[in-house]
Parts: sequence; C-alpha cells; structure tokens
Amino acid sequence: MPTPKAPTTGSSTFTPDSFFAAWSEDRRKDPVPDDDLRTAIIQTFGLKPEDNYVYHAIASVTLQQVQAAIADGGKRGLHAWYRDEKGELLEPPPQADITAYTSIFNPATASNKAFSNFVSNAKKQSLRAGISSHLSSLRLLPSTISIPRSKTHINPYLDFWQWSCHNLEWCGPNEATASVKNSHHILPIFMHHFGCVCPSYESIEVIKAVSRKRNIIDMGSGNGYWTYMLRRAGLTVAAVDNMQSLWRTMWIDDTIVEDGIKFLKRKSSGKEDVLLLVYPIVSLDFTRQILAGYAGDVICIAGTQNSNGYTAFKDITVAEYFEKEMKNFQKIVQIPLPSFAGKDEALYVFERKESSAGESTS
Repeated sequence: MPTPKAPTTGSSTFTPDSFFAAWSEDRRKDPVPDDDLRTAIIQTFGLKPEDNYVYHAIASVTLQQVQAAIADGGKRGLHAWYRDEKGELLEPPPQADITAYTSIFNPATASNKAFSNFVSNAKKQSLRAGISSHLSSLRLLPSTISIPRSKTHINPYLDFWQWSCHNLEWCGPNEATASVKNSHHILPIFMHHFGCVCPSYESIEVIKAVSRKRNIIDMGSGNGYWTYMLRRAGLTVAAVDNMQSLWRTMWIDDTIVEDGIKFLKRKSSGKEDVLLLVYPIVSLDFTRQILAGYAGDVICIAGTQNSNGYTAFKDITVAEYFEKEMKNFQKIVQIPLPSFAGKDEALYVFERKESSAGESTS
C-alpha cells in the first residue's frame, strides 16, 4: 500500500503547514463564528461550498446534517451528558464553569495552577465539584516534569474543541461519565479532520520530557495529527499505521504503512524508542500484542481513563491492566486530556521500574 499523502479530500488548497500558518489569533478566539461549524470547516480546509462528503465514524453524517444537529441544541437528548442517581437529566453547567474547565488546557497558563483553580473554586455539591473531584483523584504528574507556559503554541484542534464544550454544554467528565452511551454529530467531523482525541500542550510537553530526546514510535498513528504536533515541538517521530481506517484529512505524508507487530520486530522491538499509542483500538487484541512486543522503557497511551471500554481494553482500564499484567512498569503520569462531550480521556505514561523518573506529586 502506498504511503498516504497529506491532503484533505475535496480540497485543492490544504497543506498542514499553510493551515497552521493561517491560524490567526482571531481564529483561535473564535474558530466557529456564529456556531456555524459547516462554514468554518469548509473555509478553513478549503472545501467547496456545496460539500456533501459523508463522514463515517461513530455515525455517518454530512456537514449539513451536523449543522442541523447543532441548531437543535439540547433537544432530543443531544446534550444529555449529566444525570442524577435516578437517571434524571441535570441542569447544564454554567458557561463560566465550562470556561474554567477548558482553561485547564490553556498553554499560556501554568497547568498545575489552572487545575488547582478549577478544583478550589468549585461550589459545593455543584456539577463542577464532582468533575473536579473525579479529575483530581486521577491526576498524577512527576515533580521532575516542569511544564513551561507558552503564548505562541498553536493547536487548532484545541480551539475547535473549546468551542464544542461551550456549544454542547460540556464541563468535563465525572464518575458517571463511564455510563454515558450517547455522543454528538460533531465528533465524526473532529475525528476525520484532526483525530480521535485532542493533544493538549501539557501532554506534548510531558511526552517531550519523558522521551529524553529519544525517537518516538506513534503506533496506530491514524491521520498523523499527534505526530505532526510532536514534530512541531521538535521531536523525532516515526508514524506507523496499517491505514485500514479512512481519514478525510492527513497531516503527514510519511506514514509507515505496516502491521505494528511486524514493525516492532523489524526495529529491535523498539528497545531504544518511546512507544506512543493514541486511542488504541480494542479489537484484534491490538494493544495487548503491541505492549507485549515492546522492549523499550517508556510507554505513553492517550485514551479512555474510565471503564467504558472505548479504547485499549474492553473489560479493564489501562491503569488496571498495567497493575495486573505489566508489573515491571510503573505509572508515572496520568493527566486529563481535552475530552469531547461524553468522554473521559487522559495521557498515561508508564516507565520500566529500573529507569524510574522519580518522585511524583498530584
């Protein structure tokens, strides 16, 4: 199979570098003017005004259908993310609390401080209080890793995601999010153009710190957005994918189209490299086989941190799997990622015990 190029299907103008170069401060502040996602995607990716591409993912939708769903707001349970113990819908979170949640991922703010503010300023018994309690109970970051602030970091996916939080009335995951089965029409659009989960500035800096200038294997790299972002941060990344999934946008043109197990065997089991798995699939025992075949010291996994079985393993969380099956590794990082409405995602880092990164703090 030939290596995929870096286009957007239906666009004659898109290139990753020009896309980022054109992402202005105005775009960052308002990526979806008037909540018109259809127009925003058409304009930013250089699509035809009459675009009718069908996005196949958790559902099959067109941009027009997605825009109609956005216009419906919370009707028909489209914003049903939070319920009480009886299953009754809760009132949506205040927009101020949504802003506080998305601020956790602002690269210009110290991540620990933003997270602390989100927790400490939550009103007792509020939805935000439950969310902050859930996220803080899982957050783990080594004291050896310092995240510098950045006012110049560009991440269009993060900007689109932030808009979606406000539009969909989403303030982050709580304990009950594991039981949420519904999603929204917007997600297939984000998945096709950017990827299954959004990298945060903090997650990129964490991967940069734990890689210690070693090469990274982005196993199951998809459309390459994570690889592209990591390369922009100065890291050397080999993107590997069998390309069985179809993406409307590709961010890199040098994907190594190969079975992951075969690639690892060909590369000394990745002994000198860092392994990155972004939204590893549950089927075909993929995650288990890749982890078993890896001989290096550092494993980074971006995926679900609750028990919904959406990524990696159907019946066990990533953290639980490592505790039971990968006892020669220890978890040194678990930080929340910008989670789409109804999801609960995080970046994990596991390190072989004899190469421990040191003391950790939450």
